[in-house]
Amino acid sequence: MKIVVSALEKSANVHLKEVLKYIDCKIYGIFDKTLEEPIIDLQSISVMGFADVFKKIPLFYELQNEMVSLAKDADKILLIDSSGFNLPLAKKIKKRYPNTQIIYYILPQAWAWRRGRIKELEKYVDRLCSILPFEKEYYSKNAPIEYVGHPLLDEIKEFKTSLTKSDFITFMPGSRRGEIKRLMPVFKEVRKELNKEALLVIPPHFSDNDIKEIYGDLEDFTITKEPHKALMKSEFAFICSGTATLESALIGTPLILAYIAKPIDYFIAKTLVNLDYVGLANIFMNDLLNETIHPEFIQNEVSSKNLLEAYENFDKKEFFKKSLLLRDYLKHGSSKRVAQILKEEL
Repeated sequence: MKIVVSALEKSANVHLKEVLKYIDCKIYGIFDKTLEEPIIDLQSISVMGFADVFKKIPLFYELQNEMVSLAKDADKILLIDSSGFNLPLAKKIKKRYPNTQIIYYILPQAWAWRRGRIKELEKYVDRLCSILPFEKEYYSKNAPIEYVGHPLLDEIKEFKTSLTKSDFITFMPGSRRGEIKRLMPVFKEVRKELNKEALLVIPPHFSDNDIKEIYGDLEDFTITKEPHKALMKSEFAFICSGTATLESALIGTPLILAYIAKPIDYFIAKTLVNLDYVGLANIFMNDLLNETIHPEFIQNEVSSKNLLEAYENFDKKEFFKKSLLLRDYLKHGSSKRVAQILKEEL
């Protein structure tokens, strides 16, 4: 089976790797070079924020055309996340090859902003693989959408059965240079006030020179590149907004979310996105219980004083109860079901 894949984000490639465990196929297109030979190195198309996207529009346009050409001989098309690129790509492929099945995994957050995309997804995509239990409610009754489970329940190998009491605290300032540089000064201040060993999670692709340039002096931290092991070992975590906050909540490690965006990006996001919470675990818990599971601090709220006060006042027992509910809410992993959908006959 020949599958053309579009997976632009690092997280999308982690999810893709899990799906490929359950299917024997050859993949072509855009993905991490550790999986197969892609048509482009993902590092060259990495973007951070709305402003960066505009600079690379010509390159993305060329890539879409190349992907349409690849689709000519494909058995299936698998699009993962990255709606700004993948939804226009789905339109182009479906118009050129109407009989080629398109599967979209990790859907655009149309329930949060730009709901007009839902009609486009229903029109141009044959199978919609949702990882959010509530997402189907926003689509039409006959939409080809299915909750397939959540990929983190495949990728996390250990979950806590009780609260951890240890001398370790994990700091996860993000995976992109800008967000790391904005958060690290605050995290360093917080670390100085805590009489614990601090584990700093660093993306595996960063070189020694990258680490020195991005993070600065790290003598007060122990560096690790294994986030799940660090979270299992730690009794608490301070985390940049993103999937890592949900990972911590599912593993069972109490956390505080902190995020500082570029002012222009924050303004645009605040204008366009209609969300009460930033963290996925809070979004899920709000749907489940109309409550939150961890504190969130955004932009000017991010200070060592605020983070330390929230840490001191954190109800860890209540958090852990909700962590168990969160696992039940998401039910199971998604990789096996996505592979089954890819293998299904048209």
